[in-house]
Amino acid sequence: MSASPQLAGLPNLGARIRAVVVGASAGGIEALGVLLPALPPDSCAAVLIVVHLLRGRPSMLAEIFSPMCALPVAEAQDKEPVRAGRVYCAPPDYHLLVDRGARLALSVDDPVHFSRPSIDVLFESAAEIYGETLLGIILSGANEDGTAGLTAVRRAGGMTVVQQPDSAAVPYMVRSALQSGAAELVLTLPQIAALLGTLQNSPSGQSRS
Repeated sequence: MSASPQLAGLPNLGARIRAVVVGASAGGIEALGVLLPALPPDSCAAVLIVVHLLRGRPSMLAEIFSPMCALPVAEAQDKEPVRAGRVYCAPPDYHLLVDRGARLALSVDDPVHFSRPSIDVLFESAAEIYGETLLGIILSGANEDGTAGLTAVRRAGGMTVVQQPDSAAVPYMVRSALQSGAAELVLTLPQIAALLGTLQNSPSGQSRS
């Protein structure tokens, strides 16, 4: 079978990536609706998502994304082990972090860039745990959250991707990341989806249950 034309010139990630962190704000839910269906059912990576949400309201992200995703989608729980082949959404008004032992952690520390959950907080903590096996993705949004986090991912040797600004409903967040020099790749949503579709061939011994 021939490769997708969207993958022309892009890497086949295979089992190189153990975790994907995604940050989004305004316009991000629509972007995630393009990306999440591309995740293969045998994905070798865990996917952790921060979307800026209104405080004081329950999140419906898991309910929105579950029907469109081949992987289980759930709201992140404190001290839960991070498992390959699952999608975790940050709950409203909590920072989501990755702790040692590859476990999730929730925090009520002060907002970052007026946001809790913060994209920076997730990306920086995940970079410490996963290093070069991490993929960081910044999508549509309206503030600078995610720029420092994506920089941390790149410094740790991970792969960094930013949505092509012209394709973002609100391009401020992706432009901020681009101006920082943190982005390794600048891709359209179909290209990012094609890249995520290569996250296959689970490494032996990594728990998926």
